Amino acid sequence: MNPGWRRYPIPSLTTRLFLSHLLVAVVAILVTFAVVRAAAPVLFEERAAGPYGGRNRGNGFAPLREVVAEAVTTALLLGVLAGVVAATALGLLSSWRLLRSLRSLRSGTRAIATGDYRHRIPVPPEAELAALAADINDLAIRLGDTEARRVRLLSEVAHEMRTPLTVIDGYAEGVLDGVFPTSELVRIDTEVGRLRRLADDLSTLSRAEEGRLDLLVTDVDLGALATQVAARLRPQFDDAGLSVSVRPPPRPIVVWADADRITQVLTNLLGNALAATETGGVQVDLTSTRDAAVVTVTDTGEGLDSDEVERIFERFYRVPSRRRGEHDLGSGIGLTISRDIARAHGGELSADSPGRGRGARFTLRLPLPGE
Repeated sequence: MNPGWRRYPIPSLTTRLFLSHLLVAVVAILVTFAVVRAAAPVLFEERAAGPYGGRNRGNGFAPLREVVAEAVTTALLLGVLAGVVAATALGLLSSWRLLRSLRSLRSGTRAIATGDYRHRIPVPPEAELAALAADINDLAIRLGDTEARRVRLLSEVAHEMRTPLTVIDGYAEGVLDGVFPTSELVRIDTEVGRLRRLADDLSTLSRAEEGRLDLLVTDVDLGALATQVAARLRPQFDDAGLSVSVRPPPRPIVVWADADRITQVLTNLLGNALAATETGGVQVDLTSTRDAAVVTVTDTGEGLDSDEVERIFERFYRVPSRRRGEHDLGSGIGLTISRDIARAHGGELSADSPGRGRGARFTLRLPLPGE
């Protein structure tokens, strides 16, 4: 779409309609005046030279006034008729121009409604209709992006499901054929659990992206919540030989949030930090600014390249990791869901890293009550 139409001020539709009607009236008046001015003398001469002409000489000006009145009346009738014809023609022209723009908008919206999101509506000359056309074109772009994401999501989901289904199918056939002992059924159970987590995460992601994520908000002490999450995951950190610590704020930081959802976010951040770290540990810091509570999760793990800082929030994107185990059983959309949860609270989740091998830091911001 060429934005050049915005360079010059365009009269509004109301102004254009008013000016068009005013123009019609002015044209009608001018045409009437011109016709009367041209026809009145001719008609007067015709009447004066006719039967009234002889009587004018003997009866004063009374018959002459009748002649003039009749001539002017006839001229006015002709002028009004010509004015009506001219006004009708201009009115039809103005209506045709307006209806042409409306038909263009209608055909464009119909094309978009049928799924042709590449269709663009030509920008009409009317300011209001031009703004409407720009909004419809922007809507088409957004719908096209949404459709592309939907198709990509279906492809990604199919890819993610293919691996566990292949494993389940292989082990099930092996057990049935006697190639594998029945103890290998535990692997099938693991893959079924992976599919179940994927289904649950996809359901949560769908509700979050559609703005239908249910939030049961209450007063939540972020420091206490972070401490609980770290305590629950501490055995896993101990098994990996890593440390996890929470640095509480000087005074409690209370936010208006869904405790379960924020727990889900913190669990995901600590779990990812655990999976990405081989030595050292993970530090959780809680601070507050004038209008927001801030939770920072810092690890000493593999870190992120500059182009991965935003990509890690994409669906099913996984940072290459040397560590294996639980992290590989995840759905790959944990960070996507976590960011959506943060935004549903009016906050934000971001990441940064000095580079590969230098650790990463994830920052969760939540608005403070009353802000």
